[in-house]
Amino acid sequence: MKQTEHSTFEKIYQMPLSKVYPLLVNKATRKGRTQAEADEIIRWLTGYTQEELEELLKKPTTYGDFFRNAPAPHPNRTMIQGSICGIKVEEIQEPLMREIRYLDKLIDELAKGKAMEKILRM
Repeated sequence: MKQTEHSTFEKIYQMPLSKVYPLLVNKATRKGRTQAEADEIIRWLTGYTQEELEELLKKPTTYGDFFRNAPAPHPNRTMIQGSICGIKVEEIQEPLMREIRYLDKLIDELAKGKAMEKILRM
């Protein structure tokens, strides 16, 4: 990994979850989807309960720690493929960044109107 890549990743990992979460929800709601649907995706991907998610949003949790401490990352998350920001998620070498991009990809799919069953790889 290049030094610039590493420092970019660290900036993302250090971002407060409480700042990133509204951006994810806003992306979905601008396209007619709901916060509840965004939360369902987050819970599916990470294994957090709704209560745990809400508690983490009240604490100074970093985005990196949110994913590092995910209680039960869904085994089907590795089925998530496609590009986010011009990069194929399945080709991202940095494991933590891949987890973050999985969520970005799922929220993109939600905003594009994809059915929840397909988004959650059911």
